[in-house]
Amino acid sequence: MRILIIGGTTFVGRHLVAEAITRGHTVTVLHRGAACAGAPGAEHLHADRDGDLGILADRQWDATVDVCAYWAKQVGRLADALGDRGGRHLFVSTVSVYADPPEPGLDESAALKAPLGLDGDTPPIDGTTYGALKVGCEHVAQQRYAGELLVVRPTYIIGPHDPTARFPYWVERLARGGTVLCPGNPEAPFQSIDARDLATFMVGLLEAGDEGTFHAMNPAPPYSFAEMLEEVRAAVAPPGTALEWIPSGWLTERGVIPAMLPMWGGSDDPEFGLAMDPARADAAGLRSRPLGETATGTLSWSADPSSGWAGRGGHLDPTGEQELLSEWSGR
Repeated sequence: MRILIIGGTTFVGRHLVAEAITRGHTVTVLHRGAACAGAPGAEHLHADRDGDLGILADRQWDATVDVCAYWAKQVGRLADALGDRGGRHLFVSTVSVYADPPEPGLDESAALKAPLGLDGDTPPIDGTTYGALKVGCEHVAQQRYAGELLVVRPTYIIGPHDPTARFPYWVERLARGGTVLCPGNPEAPFQSIDARDLATFMVGLLEAGDEGTFHAMNPAPPYSFAEMLEEVRAAVAPPGTALEWIPSGWLTERGVIPAMLPMWGGSDDPEFGLAMDPARADAAGLRSRPLGETATGTLSWSADPSSGWAGRGGHLDPTGEQELLSEWSGR
């Protein structure tokens, strides 16, 4: 297949490019051309998707994968530029599109948030707008690519080359050993997907000619935040590493915010958006490697000075962690 990937140079995109090329496909990547370290072996087209897309004129592909649309008008502009020359369309969405699932185990038909951006507006992307903006993107994609559309809704995407530093924080912290401050309810629901497994799944969907919407996450519920950290501990932590769980309320009273301890929502209430049913994707070929393998791969990547991981701040520093642990143990 000839595959066009919109935004294929970092994290999910770079793994997708690598997987498609390994499987013998011809890959074209559309990106701005700034500081591109990914997508070796692909043809590169340099353009800003919010600007002139004339570079796509008179070109044809069998499939298009949109990795980086956040506003509905971006989906519409790409469809205008491609016309009927883009082939099957795969849109990478998010599990954040759901309207606060009231129970675990819901499938792809669960209620969505009200869409944002259908009027062409581009509000800032934050925790309150992100999911609704992706709903708006899905809405336009369904209108423009009816009968040729795949929508993939992942949850936390993890693994090497992760620019968010969320999962790498926990891998690095557990690898240092000692007593590890763990926030909130250890039974909080949790799901994730290795970016490499996500890439394999998406190329497989394109090869099979499937259409429809798929959750990209594992395992099926019940699975908890504590179970995830225990698997990471088993893979990377030195002997004697201990997990100390501290309630959310106690932490927030002391000024600790979710950004300081990634993948914690700031509350002990369950987030059932992290306990969705992946059965449809599993039936379509989604396979997930052991979490320990993802953890060791992430640790190897983050330890490489060229990864840039060490320069990302905002997390709880070792001194602050020890002060909180000491206060908690002496309460």
